[in-house]
Amino acid sequence: MRILTGCLIALLLISSGAARADESGTSHGWSLFGDLKYPPDFKRFDYVNPEAPRGGTLRLSAVGGFDSLNPFILKGDAATGSSMIYDRLLTGSYDEAGAEYGLLAKSVEAAEDFSWVEFTLRPEARWHDGKPVTPEDVVFSFNILREKGAPVYRFYYANVKSVTKAGAHGVRFEFDTAGNRELPLIMGQLPILPAHYWKGRDFEATTLEPPLGSGPYRIGKVDANRSITLERVKDYWGKDLAVNVGAHNFDQIVFEYYRDDTVALEAFKANNFDMRNETSAKNWATAYDFPAAKQGKVTLAELETRNAEPMQGFLFNIRKSKFSDPRVRLAFNYAFDFEWANKNLFYGQYARSSSYFQNSELAASALPDAAELALLEPFRAQLPPEVFTSIYKPPSTDGSGNNRDNLREAQRLLAEAGWQVKNGGLTNTTSGEKMQVEFLLDQPNFERIVSPYVRSLERLGIKASIRMVDTAQYQNRTDAYDFDIVIGGIANSLSPGNEQREYWSSAAADRPGSRNLAGVNSPVVDALIDKIIFAEDRAALIAASRALDRVLLWGHYLVPQWHSPVSRIAYWNVIDYPRPTPDYNIGFPDLWWYKGATAP
Repeated sequence: MRILTGCLIALLLISSGAARADESGTSHGWSLFGDLKYPPDFKRFDYVNPEAPRGGTLRLSAVGGFDSLNPFILKGDAATGSSMIYDRLLTGSYDEAGAEYGLLAKSVEAAEDFSWVEFTLRPEARWHDGKPVTPEDVVFSFNILREKGAPVYRFYYANVKSVTKAGAHGVRFEFDTAGNRELPLIMGQLPILPAHYWKGRDFEATTLEPPLGSGPYRIGKVDANRSITLERVKDYWGKDLAVNVGAHNFDQIVFEYYRDDTVALEAFKANNFDMRNETSAKNWATAYDFPAAKQGKVTLAELETRNAEPMQGFLFNIRKSKFSDPRVRLAFNYAFDFEWANKNLFYGQYARSSSYFQNSELAASALPDAAELALLEPFRAQLPPEVFTSIYKPPSTDGSGNNRDNLREAQRLLAEAGWQVKNGGLTNTTSGEKMQVEFLLDQPNFERIVSPYVRSLERLGIKASIRMVDTAQYQNRTDAYDFDIVIGGIANSLSPGNEQREYWSSAAADRPGSRNLAGVNSPVVDALIDKIIFAEDRAALIAASRALDRVLLWGHYLVPQWHSPVSRIAYWNVIDYPRPTPDYNIGFPDLWWYKGATAP
């Protein structure tokens, strides 16, 4: 399973607000929603433990394997944690939505119409070899990622017209469009790479040579497909910055690789690693009743955040003709009995998802208002009538396992779409194609969820199968869109923006390796994405997000699954974290510490 993450939170202040800029127009950070919480001379974030001890080793797990330490290219499987060695221009605050502060950059300035942004680097910023981080490094990073990085970078930076050095410590990004408030943010999130290190090296090749970084950790011991060790940089240039107080406390972070999640769970119980984020409701209900947990050596916690909940589901590859009709996709939705699964497989721990912005003000939880209608009306002829007349709710059952009514509705929808049962199999009455589907999985614990669904589909005459592959095969097949159905989804922030093009746009639909796994290719969706990106204020952003939400929902691009409002974590009591946790991130591993450490 892959939840598509990485939605960048917009930094830039709306024109009606302030960003605590000085008279020159520069600021120590930027906020989408108004004034920054922390002033220019702030000493630390409120949620950190400034006395957190430093030292010890944090042991973590990863699943599958790796053959590269370059996380910025499509080729190879990059090691978990390999991006932690790089600093960026800006870094986020965990107790503000849409706010970030200078890291490599000591200040940021943007045009009033957001047609350019300029960052001024801290002169004390250094690479791990002691050389300064320069504007030339920023220019190099942008160019190499757009020219030779994974396709997502070329797509994501498509609106950058130029990047140039500006003075001794400045770098300026010019955009080919005005009004896009997220473009300055996107440049603030640019990974900064050392130009002098990569000179003479092949950036597009996989490598197990630890690259040079500037962040709080460097790569130490590497054992391909087995483990990677990150070592804290004791003389890290930014360790005393206000944004780093109380953070980066472990001397080492070790990722051990396991064949699959089932093996990893047993390894956790055997005290082979320290913290586990449990995504299985069954495991959470039944698998943690082991001696160390009973003895208080392991703590189980449910931590809440105020973020929008991810949309996860059985995602269709609509590039395939058998899924081209939304009635077929809706029929698959009627065949899924969530209530039975929640009762019998998940111990009642989940709620059904019904929005791509679940539990937030961006969700289309009511009929469209005037602002939404103004966006949707020009496309009325291209949209299902339900977009205007109904609030989306997935089909439901009584949880008894008797799903006959919904299966009858599914059969009716399939017949309308030209599919009839012939000789025991669902057949397209025009082409003669048999409805055969394969669920592509890379985690064995999803088999118990998919298997009952397969049996339900078979009652409709659909020949369904499960294909389990390793993580490398899964990535290769999804990059090439070689699948029928996967378990995937989208995790959105409270301020969506340019990443929506990567998730849903027509331009991304057939580009290998994009995040538009479903293959959505819709001019309506494209137009609504632009409305989000160029929203002039928060109200316009909300309206556009709700409009996009309901268009995607009524497009039936996936069968919605479920969400949990909490992060379920289990950890051995050798580590700890600050309380209360911040609103928008549990702060792991940045803010946690080893309890046996004594160094300040």
